[in-house]
Amino acid sequence: MPSELPPEQDRPGIPIPPPLLFVLPILASLALEWFVPTSFVHGAFRWILGALLVFAGIALTVGGFITQKRAGTDPIPFNPSTRIVVHGVYRFTRNPVYVGFALCTLGIAMLVDSAWMLLAVPIGLVLMDRVVIAREERYLERKFGEEYLNYKRRVRRWI
Repeated sequence: MPSELPPEQDRPGIPIPPPLLFVLPILASLALEWFVPTSFVHGAFRWILGALLVFAGIALTVGGFITQKRAGTDPIPFNPSTRIVVHGVYRFTRNPVYVGFALCTLGIAMLVDSAWMLLAVPIGLVLMDRVVIAREERYLERKFGEEYLNYKRRVRRWI
């Protein structure tokens, strides 16, 4: 049962839209690529694996978003959560949308053949963990208490 938080406290306090934590490193990597070109993968493998990763990332992101909407809670992390979603892709990862962002970034790095962009993946994940997930988890623990802590014990953060 969620606790009643005052309206000004009923949000995780995320300071930046989460997709930007991957978009900004991608843009920086493209700038680096312009000045110091790199290459790391060639041939059909690049196109097949890159496309599969982008597709999987989009599917995971959209699946997580839709699962939350259908469960009756807002997937936008600036808004209050009304429940802990534990079904669908949330049975496997607590953060399917963020895992989806990482997979898309990895796939794009392969498609554009940029070793610099490979660095955007761990940078985006660390930023996501520190700037977004840490705040979200503190908020969910405050709001849902033991229900969220039990979910956290059962399901891994990433995969």
